[in-house]
Amino acid sequence: MPGDTAPIGFSGLVREGDLVVCGQATAEPVTLTEALMAQAGNLPAFRMMVGPIFSETFFAACAPNVSFKSYGVIGNARRLARAGRLETIPSNYSAFCADFASRRHQADVVLVQLAESGGRLSASLSNDYVIDAARGARLVIAEINRDAPFTFGAEWPGDVPIHIQVAALRPPVELASPPLDDISRRIAAHAASLIVDGSTLQFGVGRIPDAILSSLSHARDLGIHSGLINDAVVDLIERGAVTNAEKGIDAGVTVTNQVIGTKRLYRFVHENKAVAVRPTSYTHGHGVLARINRLVAINSALQVGLDGSVNSETLNGIAIGAIGGQLDFVRGANASPGGRAIIALPATASDGTSRIVAHVETVTTPRADVDAIVTEWGVAELRGCGLAERGRRMIAIAAPEHRDVLSEQLRSSVR
Repeated sequence: MPGDTAPIGFSGLVREGDLVVCGQATAEPVTLTEALMAQAGNLPAFRMMVGPIFSETFFAACAPNVSFKSYGVIGNARRLARAGRLETIPSNYSAFCADFASRRHQADVVLVQLAESGGRLSASLSNDYVIDAARGARLVIAEINRDAPFTFGAEWPGDVPIHIQVAALRPPVELASPPLDDISRRIAAHAASLIVDGSTLQFGVGRIPDAILSSLSHARDLGIHSGLINDAVVDLIERGAVTNAEKGIDAGVTVTNQVIGTKRLYRFVHENKAVAVRPTSYTHGHGVLARINRLVAINSALQVGLDGSVNSETLNGIAIGAIGGQLDFVRGANASPGGRAIIALPATASDGTSRIVAHVETVTTPRADVDAIVTEWGVAELRGCGLAERGRRMIAIAAPEHRDVLSEQLRSSVR
């Protein structure tokens, strides 16, 4: 809990105007980030780069001399965004990570969580932009977490110095799978109809991806090449549905960029050579994705337009999502032999409004890249369709109470 004895004093370490970069999601070095936030009010003004936040570390009322940046608004980052404390950088995840390697984003201080095994260090739960940020930083501070799994592929590079090490005071952040509901199960049933034996899966965080994975236990020789893996992957592997035998590359190995789940998942990946936590340049690289057999990209959205345009970023002008790796994987799946790019979402929002709309307010994935859209009402196969036909297919998977209005909007747009 915040308020424990701080493992380190940041006075003199963080300078005016510094960009401080910390591990994201479950890779957040909570011992360090909590200490930094507790001391922030007594430090010079600095900038903080965060990713998805699943801890309680960063809060809207934290010191006003800290400004926050991120590539999206995911998890508890929404608290900062609602308070006007978070600036979002509209960038594909692959490009965002590459910008640290090229020094377009220049980190000054990097906070990282590492695992240790036999004298070796691993970035453990995420092999993302933090290593490249550390390579160019003035100061790298690592918390060594005895409860973090040692993962292969994420070994800490020998040419990146660690200036200060501290012992973690608490285990890694966990993110349990949300409970499934009837709508997510209906969506999953439709999405599963597009996934054949021998497919390689990419997916994100949330109820719908979990429901789709849960519906695939009957499948055979599935593979995983994803931006993340979660506890549902362990289920599929243990049931024999995932063998990684037919991917075309990395035979027998589950490939991911991040590990986001619970202790069960962390125990599974620890020193497991059948799991590789690879850098973003590999997990999201177009040339790599195009070599994978039957890559199925499963992503979600806030809205989809009648023309197939996908919005995963904003509603009513407010950022509440992210570009993330969606376009990286959509285009990769489209280039993959036998690949499919699925956008899955509920047909209506929690307030009853339609998530199938005449026009999206922000385009995350352009209509030219869209393949199949799935809601609880069915599948709209859009690849190769003209605008009028796309509209008719999208209306068929909208909630029935919204179809008349959408039909009139479609008629008006094609006159």
